[in-house]
Amino acid sequence: MTNHNPDPLASTPPPRILVDADACPVKDEIYKVAYRRNVAVVLVSNARFRMPDHPLITRVVVSDSFDAADDWIAEQVGTRSVVITADILLADRCLKAGAVVIGNNGKPFTSASIGGAIATRAIMADLRAGMDGVGGGPPPFTKADRSRFLQALDEALVRMG
Repeated sequence: MTNHNPDPLASTPPPRILVDADACPVKDEIYKVAYRRNVAVVLVSNARFRMPDHPLITRVVVSDSFDAADDWIAEQVGTRSVVITADILLADRCLKAGAVVIGNNGKPFTSASIGGAIATRAIMADLRAGMDGVGGGPPPFTKADRSRFLQALDEALVRMG
């Protein structure tokens, strides 16, 4: 007699990491976790850059039109995706598609935090516009950010199974 209860995990696609790669400062950390966890990585960018020659790592080069990388990622993302981005609007799109989203600094974007992040982004844009271009960008990337990122990515992949 054959077993008619198929294994639910057999039809579950493997997780994959989608990276908004143009200005991503944690590519090496992503590779390290991907190799250890045997998870595919897709680097999405507007331009070519050096990357490891490894079967888990692929690159998609999109046009240089505004938001082309974001649009490609948003179209590919799903519930088995971990997206790495600093782009708050892309994070929002990916969360709505059911993905796990982690900032380059290791802080996760969640459905509970994204609204505040979008509001803060809008306020900061208004402040910068009123200061005639004076003002900063993100704070400097630190060793603590790198460590927090490694831990967050690893934990996200463990939770996905």
